[in-house]
Amino acid sequence: MSWVDALLVAAFLFFVGSVLGWCTEVIFRRCFTAKKWINPGFLTGPYLPLYGFGVVGLFGISLIPIDTGSAAWNAVVVILIMGVAMTVIEYIAGLIFIKGMKIRLWDYTNRWGNLQGIICPLFSFFWLLVSAFFYFVVSPFVIDAVVWFVNHMAFAFVVGLFFGAFLIDFAHSVNLSAKIRSFAKNHDIVVSFEKLKESIKEKFEKKQKKASFVFPFKSENGLTAELEHYKNNKNLKKENTEC
Repeated sequence: MSWVDALLVAAFLFFVGSVLGWCTEVIFRRCFTAKKWINPGFLTGPYLPLYGFGVVGLFGISLIPIDTGSAAWNAVVVILIMGVAMTVIEYIAGLIFIKGMKIRLWDYTNRWGNLQGIICPLFSFFWLLVSAFFYFVVSPFVIDAVVWFVNHMAFAFVVGLFFGAFLIDFAHSVNLSAKIRSFAKNHDIVVSFEKLKESIKEKFEKKQKKASFVFPFKSENGLTAELEHYKNNKNLKKENTEC
């Protein structure tokens, strides 16, 4: 496979992983955390880059030749490497947003053994389960999909459209995040994306109006007013906790 084909395959896997990861997170938030339909992540569209990078990484790791002398131990070693790699990707991504953008995309602060609220043993264990599922169930289909993609390069046009929309979305989201970062820096806080989205959605619900799922930061009062409301609620909750 040439480097051009390898790059296209990586783009294809990033596309698939990002979209499927977004679908997973939407369902997870609806069923287990927010209990509401919340558009997850940093971007507006139906894709999460973290999962895209994760799938590319998992596929690359699955191709590493490992020989321990036992097929079972080979699988264990590969799955462990995958789990560690996903945890590292999650930590680096979370750290970049918290330190660089003053934004927290997810929060494990209340989880046992967490590190800066970015990673924790429970979700590292989940990454191991995901890695095992990928290795035993998904990987053979991914290889088939890659072979199909290489033999049907016309589909690269669809992937190209995805990245076109992705880049426009990225520019829009960076502009939005710059405004949030400016507010957070001025008030010496870190803004939780998910909590801010939930706060805006709750205000709509109290007025018996429907909040935008696609544009979760869209409100009648403007972003600055919503950030002020979020900050005041955060301080109130902190005071109640201290009492």
